[in-house]
Amino acid sequence: MIKIKDIVKKYDGKTVLDNISTEFPEGKTTVIVGPSGSGKSTLLRSLDLLVHPDSGIISFPNFSLNYADKITSKQSKELRAQTSMVFQNWNLFPNLRVIDNITAAPIHVHKVPKKEAIAQANELLKRVGLEKYANFYPDELSGGMQQRISICRALAVKPKYILLDEPTSALDPELETQVLEMLEELAQQGQSMVMITHNIEFAKLSADKMLFIENGEKIFDGSKDEFFNNPSSRIKEFLDAISLQ
Repeated sequence: MIKIKDIVKKYDGKTVLDNISTEFPEGKTTVIVGPSGSGKSTLLRSLDLLVHPDSGIISFPNFSLNYADKITSKQSKELRAQTSMVFQNWNLFPNLRVIDNITAAPIHVHKVPKKEAIAQANELLKRVGLEKYANFYPDELSGGMQQRISICRALAVKPKYILLDEPTSALDPELETQVLEMLEELAQQGQSMVMITHNIEFAKLSADKMLFIENGEKIFDGSKDEFFNNPSSRIKEFLDAISLQ
């Protein structure tokens, strides 16, 4: 389980995260929602040190970090060994084949033998029905296929948690469905995920926990059932606005 306590982040004097504390259960899917500019992405990226909060503590089962302290490269590496990020735009290396995109980090960062890394990558591609595209380049694939490859790349380093920042926002509805079906399958398999999304139907189907952030503050932190079946007036207003988009 990942635990964060009293996370604060400010930019130019503006508080983006205001003393947020919560837990992200292992083997579960936590969905983070909220209006644009609420601090969702800043919070998610704090879990991977892509954003360094000003203060607060992040804890894993075997270690913890105080964001107010100077974090060493060893500590950063230890934290990032627990997580892997998937972005809105898939950020594949355009000059590398699909198979090389997936094996790059296992081989060069985690020192996995090349033969083993390739076998694992092929297995991941098979799981998502893209095994025949192993030797293609990213620009030869659709956006939905590239995002599924990006998720395979994240899984290849065997993280405890996959962090997803609106992974379908750049896709049309048909391609979005392809990616969400893959994520739903991962959720059913017990892959720990923390995901920002505006796709409320996915949240209703696959989330175990909901976290609602607004103006850098935690407004709701609880079960999916409570979030959707007994919403506060603010959450109902948010859900109604989302349904009209």
